[in-house]
Amino acid sequence: MFDFKKHIADNISADIDKEMLYSSIVNTADDNMGDYSLPCFKFAAQLRKSPVAIAQQLAENYLTDEYIGEVKAVNGYLNFFVNRSAMLTDTVYGVLEQGENYGNSNEGNGKTICIDYSSVNIAKSLHIGHLGTTAIGGSLYKLFAALGYKVIGINHLGDYGTQFGKMIVAYKLWGNDEVIAKEGVRALQDLYVRFHREEEEHPELTEQARHWFARIEKGDPEAVKLFEYFKKITLDDVRQVYDRLNVTFDSWNGESFYNDKMDKPLKFLEDKGLVTVSDGAKVVDLSDYGMPPCLLVKSDGSSLYATRDIAAAFYRKEHYNFDKCLYVVAYQQNLHFRQIFKVLELAGLDWAKDLVHVAYGMVSLEEGSMSTRKGNTVFLKDVLDRAVSKSLDIICTKNPDLPDKEKVAEQVGVGAVIFSALENARIKDITFTFDRVLNFDGETAPYLQYTHARCNSLLKKAGMSYLTRIARNYSGLDDVETLRLVKLLRNFPVIVSDSAYKYEPSILSKYLIDLAQAFNRFYIGHRVLGEDLSVQNARLSLVECVQLVLRKGLALLGIEAPEQM
Repeated sequence: MFDFKKHIADNISADIDKEMLYSSIVNTADDNMGDYSLPCFKFAAQLRKSPVAIAQQLAENYLTDEYIGEVKAVNGYLNFFVNRSAMLTDTVYGVLEQGENYGNSNEGNGKTICIDYSSVNIAKSLHIGHLGTTAIGGSLYKLFAALGYKVIGINHLGDYGTQFGKMIVAYKLWGNDEVIAKEGVRALQDLYVRFHREEEEHPELTEQARHWFARIEKGDPEAVKLFEYFKKITLDDVRQVYDRLNVTFDSWNGESFYNDKMDKPLKFLEDKGLVTVSDGAKVVDLSDYGMPPCLLVKSDGSSLYATRDIAAAFYRKEHYNFDKCLYVVAYQQNLHFRQIFKVLELAGLDWAKDLVHVAYGMVSLEEGSMSTRKGNTVFLKDVLDRAVSKSLDIICTKNPDLPDKEKVAEQVGVGAVIFSALENARIKDITFTFDRVLNFDGETAPYLQYTHARCNSLLKKAGMSYLTRIARNYSGLDDVETLRLVKLLRNFPVIVSDSAYKYEPSILSKYLIDLAQAFNRFYIGHRVLGEDLSVQNARLSLVECVQLVLRKGLALLGIEAPEQM
């Protein structure tokens, strides 16, 4: 696709570095002020002139051509008006020629990025609190893959700790294999809740749980067999939910995987002189950095989250040689990650700078925070099921003859839930309500999916292939609605890049809403079918571009785009 910014920078006659010029040129916010703008304020000191004088001189010296039809100096800004026909032609050909690859790049070729997200706990179902990390991590996985990176998706399983001793005690006391076979991980979770209820009356259960966890750690055959049984039931359950959410993982190495991998990094830190002993525990003093000590080994010799996360970082660097390693974890863990990142930095590891905590806001219920121990949880599968059920009800009412209604309902319902986690900046807290998540009006995934289906319907009615309908002349399409649509289409690759590198899929979500709204204004204001053939073909070409970008953008969020709705 033609780079208008580079063309402008190359043709500005001034003693200014071309790369600086290029990076300074921005899109205008107001179409009436042009298509691109160069703020001249940063050049005042170098050129020893006021920004107004610089803009005026550059405007006088700039030679317009078939790409840039007009240049205006306004209050220290140099505004450029692109030839509309050239922009339309270049956009349509660029988008349709690249097809499903539009928005992709090779800038990440040869680089690896690890993304640690979702991190399900063994013997527990995915609940609504997992939606944020799963949706954000899943989208970042797709975004970085589109930029050419080798992406390693890691589900750092919560599979270590006394709670698994509790599960064994609960199973032995009250477990029923037939019930577990029928209800799966829900039955295990019920046992976990019951344990904590019974523990209040029978504190001796706590000691039994510690005993069984110690047997797991020592490799006791019975304990390990039960633990693996719980693990299989959990993964069979959560994989079904992950499949519905369109997320994948390349590694399922959990906390227990690093039990035999902690000694080497601990010795490394000790050899660096970072580890001190405090009340029998091994710690790294971080008081000089405004943080409490990072506790690595408790006085009884047991490890902690920090120890295993440090071991995991060593393993991932050695095993994957990542260029970046992202941790998509709630902001409540800010201190934890600041501590382990600082410890690795103090150890002189240059790759410590490549570790990034991608924090996100918490999800709570209207009645308060969730607690698995108390059974106060909204299961993610139930949310998806209710969203799909509502989708199907709407489809049966509004379009009862729609083919594959159940499939479309699944795409729309699941899409609505995913979008609810990605529509706002990730750091924002969410109070979960079914009414909000299942609202199909306004700025929602169903709105985007319906716009995509409308595009598809227009193209289907036209009954022509791309090769026969692509326009050769766009000179007649100079209206505001068309121009806005074209500018948005051109910006899609930048949006993909920004969403990835800022670790913020909501940038893409908001862009898709803008694109759909711009398209619907275009559709309402201009007849697509039945116009003069050249105008019809030009508009159909634009429709196909919108359809393609909506489908691709939704896919990068993990959302499917039905052909009909």
